[in-house]
Amino acid sequence: MRVSVSWLREYVDLPADLPTGDLEQALVDLGIEVESVVDLAESVTGQLVVGEVREIEELTGFKKPIRFCRVDVGDANGTGEPQEIVCGARNFAVGDRVVVILPGGVLPGGFAIGARKTYGHNSAGMICSAKELGLGDDHSGIIVLGPDVTAKPGDDARPVVGLDDVVLDLEITPDRGYALSLRGLARELSHAFEVPLRDPALVPAPRGTETPAYPVEVRDTVGCDRFTARLVRGVDPSAPTPSWMAQRLVTAGIRSISLPVDITNYVMLELGQPMHAFDADRIAGPLVVRRAEPGEKLTTLDGVSRVLTADDMVICDDTGPISLAAVMGGETSEVDTGVTTNVLFEAAHWDPAMVGRTARRHKLFSEAAKRWERGVDPAVALVALERAVGLLTEHGGGTPSAEILDIDHVRPRTPISLPADLPTRRVGVEYPPARVVALLERVGCTVAQGSDRLSEDPGAVGVASGVGTTLSVTPPTWRPDLTDPADLVEEVVRLDGYDKVPSVLPTAPPGRGLTPRQRRRRAVAGSLAERGYVEVLAHPFVSPELADQLGLPADDPRRPAVRLANPLSEEEPLLRTTLLGPLLGILKRNLGRGLRDLALYEIGAVFHPRVGAGSPPAMGVDRRPTDEEFAAADAVVPAQPVHVAVVLSGDIDPAGWWGAGRPAGWADAIEAARDVLDAAGVPAEQVEVRAAEYAPWHPGRCAELLVDGTVVGHAGELHPVVVAALELPRRTCAMELNLDALPPSPVTPAPTVSGFPPALIDVALVVDESVPAEQVRRALEAGAGELLEDVRLFDVYSGAQLGEGRRSLAYKLTFRAPDRTLTVEEAVAARDAAVAVAAERLGATLRGA
Repeated sequence: MRVSVSWLREYVDLPADLPTGDLEQALVDLGIEVESVVDLAESVTGQLVVGEVREIEELTGFKKPIRFCRVDVGDANGTGEPQEIVCGARNFAVGDRVVVILPGGVLPGGFAIGARKTYGHNSAGMICSAKELGLGDDHSGIIVLGPDVTAKPGDDARPVVGLDDVVLDLEITPDRGYALSLRGLARELSHAFEVPLRDPALVPAPRGTETPAYPVEVRDTVGCDRFTARLVRGVDPSAPTPSWMAQRLVTAGIRSISLPVDITNYVMLELGQPMHAFDADRIAGPLVVRRAEPGEKLTTLDGVSRVLTADDMVICDDTGPISLAAVMGGETSEVDTGVTTNVLFEAAHWDPAMVGRTARRHKLFSEAAKRWERGVDPAVALVALERAVGLLTEHGGGTPSAEILDIDHVRPRTPISLPADLPTRRVGVEYPPARVVALLERVGCTVAQGSDRLSEDPGAVGVASGVGTTLSVTPPTWRPDLTDPADLVEEVVRLDGYDKVPSVLPTAPPGRGLTPRQRRRRAVAGSLAERGYVEVLAHPFVSPELADQLGLPADDPRRPAVRLANPLSEEEPLLRTTLLGPLLGILKRNLGRGLRDLALYEIGAVFHPRVGAGSPPAMGVDRRPTDEEFAAADAVVPAQPVHVAVVLSGDIDPAGWWGAGRPAGWADAIEAARDVLDAAGVPAEQVEVRAAEYAPWHPGRCAELLVDGTVVGHAGELHPVVVAALELPRRTCAMELNLDALPPSPVTPAPTVSGFPPALIDVALVVDESVPAEQVRRALEAGAGELLEDVRLFDVYSGAQLGEGRRSLAYKLTFRAPDRTLTVEEAVAARDAAVAVAAERLGATLRGA
């Protein structure tokens, strides 16, 4: 939120000579994140003056509209002659007063202004927009000063456009919705500097009348528990927005549209109450506030036709929906500049959860929706209505109706029981009960002890000691975030000062290093990184369509997924049951950015729902849950095994002057799985690799990996249908293993390093094509005995001379003894024993024998 300090001073008496650094620190101490504090007077250097447009010449023959203007800048240019300026904006006319920066000036961002020839004309200076001056994001046109501005050509434009002010750019956390208004920020600063607050919401406002301002029916009092409205007739449709109001809106980053609309935005910034202005003459019949019918359509003010759901709230007339409640109005009833004479103001109170879901569903994160989903004061609706009506009649004429609609179903706040010594016990800092009471009342809470209001005397019996004293605290209407004792404790600490809470680090227990699970995870990550894989962290959220895209069968246990109650995106409301979906999404994103050779990996949890687990029990924050409550909650938590997955695309070995590259294939994915198992401490003799059919892999190029006979993962080439559905390159390969399914890592003794030379012997065995190479390797290991140090497959051959359905597998055998140099006879005997076992188990024969 962007706001000027001069506007804040209207509600709180900040020190006149307050340094910007002290102001920033005060906000930070209150828990409000400050993005920046900008002194606008220092943002633009050089001559920034008011100018009056004398002539406009339209230039033709260019790709975009260009105007050659002569602008009167008084004596600011030293000659008194009109300044010649080329400008591309079209929202001004002859006689308008504009803001001009003359040559030698520098705009925000270090943009120096000079004199040059462009589009065939001399241009000396620039006519400025709000964005160019750093006042906002509007770059649709230049700043046109209103008729109420008294400055003449040549006068300094800084005070006219607000460049003599200080602007705060604040990041408001979701639980502090009240701070998205001048009223809320002024209240916070009044706490920080202990100065009086002039609350703009405490002005008197007329109550609702028996005769409504306009016939309205509210059918859902949960989604909308308060609806107020008032009609203003006979408004001047051409009345401009006063320059001071437009200037404040621009500073806040809101574009000036028309007087009635600008007033609703101004009141929203001032009081925190979003409003809407209807053209009363374009409403057909009475208004109805209800849930939308599934499939209903509404064209919102941004020109987009939106299909509504039953979770959306709408305001309707006889023609159907005319406004997406609390988010954005509709085109059919919008205020039309130069036409609208009868304006119906609406100020309501909507359910924050409903608004948040609607905004995300339709991707409409308007300023109003931003405030509604954080919570708005339901008690300020009539005050906001009166403020808007007063501003409109003052600047646009018209007559307000005597009738005021107020449909009020707001429930009173429920008192919170707070032990007076709870802040002290929770924080470890002494907060006397009287201090607790004073701070909570400063927030706006009503504090009582039992049925009686607490004495203001700090030494009152019971209050002074705090022992056994329970406070009954009723939060103010503008603080919907205060619902539990812990919230009140946080307010006490915040207002008393976070800096008074000492930083005390707990003593780390000695002798505890990483857990076996942590060591395994780090070892796996390090092993993959050493082999060229790049680690990524994917969001664990997936779409309901992912299971179909991966080709998972209907009975696949990976199909049932946990649905989030409040997802970040309605398009991805489920938690992943496999790492491959999000990981392949990252692969696709990188491919779209020009990368072709990719080897990515991720280690993370997947989530499997517990069927029939139901809902967890409600647990408060006032005490530690019981063992039974913990067990009941834990029974609902989904199973979350840790998986590791890799994806490969493009070349695994790059091409270059050294020779041709090699594309990644299914064997590389299987080798990655072997590397993971080795890094995880699983002995090779416990690992088995065999062919399998398992989605989303290609049925003929998929392997399952078993440890002690239990399947722990799969690897290979993805199915062509899956590759096409996800728009991935052909031959994309992947691997996924369940790390939690692996047995505990045994204590591995340090290997004995032999100083004697090895004996290297190659053997080529002919076997049936159906015999996996892994089984042949295991047979050779079993027959060779203790002298075998390593066995590695280095060649696969098939041809007519071997016979139909036969292939040759060539292995390099390494023999070594720990205490002597092997003789040729010993090495050959070990080789023959290995071949004999392969022949016995698999029918293997030596090639050429």
